[in-house]
Amino acid sequence: MRKQFLGLGTVVVAAALAGASPAAARQAEDLQNVIDDYWAYVLKESPVFASSLGIDDYADKVASATLESAARQAEANAAFLARVKAIPTDSLDANDRVNYGILRRSLEEAVEADTYGQRAINFTNRSGWHSGFASMANNLPFRNAADYESYVTRLKQYDRVNAESIAVANTAIKGGYTLPCDAIDGYESSISGLIVDDPAKSRFYEPFTRAKPSIVSQAEFDVLAAKAAQTITSVINPALQQHYDWYMRDYKPNCAVQPGVSAQPGGDKYYDFRVRQMTTTKLSADDIHNIGLSEVARIRADMVKVAKKAGFDTREAFIADLRTNPKYYAKTPEELMEKVARVTKIIDGKMPSLFGKLARLPYGLKEIPAEIAEGTTTAYYNPGSPDVGIAGFYYVNTSKLDQRPFWEVPALSVHEGVPGHHHQIALQQELDMPDFRKHGAFFTAFVEGWGLYSERLGIEMGLYDTPANDMGRLSYEMWRACRLVVDTGIHSKGWSKKQAIDYMLDNTALTEANVEAEVNRYISWPGQALAYKIGELKIRELRKLSEERLGDAFDIREFHDTVLGQGAVPLDVLETQVMAWLDSKG
Repeated sequence: MRKQFLGLGTVVVAAALAGASPAAARQAEDLQNVIDDYWAYVLKESPVFASSLGIDDYADKVASATLESAARQAEANAAFLARVKAIPTDSLDANDRVNYGILRRSLEEAVEADTYGQRAINFTNRSGWHSGFASMANNLPFRNAADYESYVTRLKQYDRVNAESIAVANTAIKGGYTLPCDAIDGYESSISGLIVDDPAKSRFYEPFTRAKPSIVSQAEFDVLAAKAAQTITSVINPALQQHYDWYMRDYKPNCAVQPGVSAQPGGDKYYDFRVRQMTTTKLSADDIHNIGLSEVARIRADMVKVAKKAGFDTREAFIADLRTNPKYYAKTPEELMEKVARVTKIIDGKMPSLFGKLARLPYGLKEIPAEIAEGTTTAYYNPGSPDVGIAGFYYVNTSKLDQRPFWEVPALSVHEGVPGHHHQIALQQELDMPDFRKHGAFFTAFVEGWGLYSERLGIEMGLYDTPANDMGRLSYEMWRACRLVVDTGIHSKGWSKKQAIDYMLDNTALTEANVEAEVNRYISWPGQALAYKIGELKIRELRKLSEERLGDAFDIREFHDTVLGQGAVPLDVLETQVMAWLDSKG
């Protein structure tokens, strides 16, 4: 069955405005029309994403990766933006004003992003087109033979995607927009690690290792599996080898010497854009650097208190023990996964005391794929899809076990699972709002700010029940405070990678491998790391204000439901909606 997605919003609006004034009806209809047209265009240009939402219109297609395609999208976004700007807003209701503001902001940022030469940087030290393609099946439905057939058809297009992506990266090399050498050491293993002689052991073959749907016959399934295996051997592996050879021959020797994006052509202006985009504020790099310094000093004082509580004379002595004492580390990947699983179930039992509305979609645990684990972060979250029956997943890094301490697990789990990313994103997928916001609006300051705020909720959940676990929480908060200093230091103040690593090792309890992986991430992904602490500080500010205004009438569950009730929004919009809630409470 093909899922219909065009025109539904217009029908709803027409019904809702039956008694509205002509001006209000016209403005609302015009806005809904551009929203419908914009979302239809997004789905057409992002066929794999469309499939993840259960829309089958583009089930045999994979998006173009060329700069020409990106330019066409920028032109289309500019046209949508012009339509949005032409709509008067004086008669729009409160919800449509938010829809208008978010769509306009998203389009403005998309158009501006295409004006920078950095648009040709098409991978980071953590991921690229190869790893994205290898993970494609994680968000696709496999309900019937047609779904498997479309997946194989998509696999056959990987050589085209690879060639297009290499061509874009060659443009980046010519323009001086390569990733810094400091950040990409060992990146080639993420490519070579996907090349396997036995196609049945390839990550691209993974859907055929699952239990087949009952409506697919075994004979049909075997034929499709054989097609996938043949495609892996004849298309995927040769393209990966081409990618690897190109990377080692052409890209790696041309990596950038300076770690900061400001050393690139137009880098200063690009970083200013990234700061605005990632924080949804007007804060400058200097403002953020100073906020970071202040937060580091505050958290450091709290760490001293916890160290004394643990019986250590100094903060440094406690951190040294946390980094080296074998009792804090798993001996096998399974032991670490079991520890994470236990903690997540404890958290699940605490959720009703903090939230009035809980997400229906569950989440599971998986290990981060081996070929990227050693070079990536401690954990990450991959959203699910209620539309096609895919759970969210909390991915845990089980490489370098002597660098993955147990005392990080509580803070890590509330951030990646619930009440952090899974809870927030799964709730957003249930909200009654336009699809472009439900599935397409991702404001990092809100999403990651909520994740960091969730770590603090672990205090109210009683998760930090030992000095080690409490230091783990403070170390994670310090980690995000250090990001404000380190990211701006690298990209705005000329810091070296060593300066950044030394600063984080001095202030956090993170192990050296984690610190280096994180600094590499900040170097290759300018500005993204600023979102966490800036967003968390805004949510904490709004909670404090709400507690002061409401006193004994403050309900933590109602506050949290209000914060999450409109999905991911810019921080100024979040403040407006919380203030409206407070006003409604009198």
